[in-house]
Amino acid sequence: MLGTRRADIKPGIAVMVELTEDKRTGKLTGGRVKDVLTTSPNHPHGIKVRLENGLVGRIKQII
Repeated sequence: MLGTRRADIKPGIAVMVELTEDKRTGKLTGGRVKDVLTTSPNHPHGIKVRLENGLVGRIKQII
């Protein structure tokens, strides 16, 4: 499932995110959602979240 709809994202779910510094490489980082940072109902590049380990990125895949 893609991470473009805010309604699909809840704290605690496992996701793959693209960190800001990895935009050019497309490298994905796994983790669990701590906070949802995007306020709009959807975003074409993925909902921005903070993971439990403190990293911030846009969701590319919901596991």
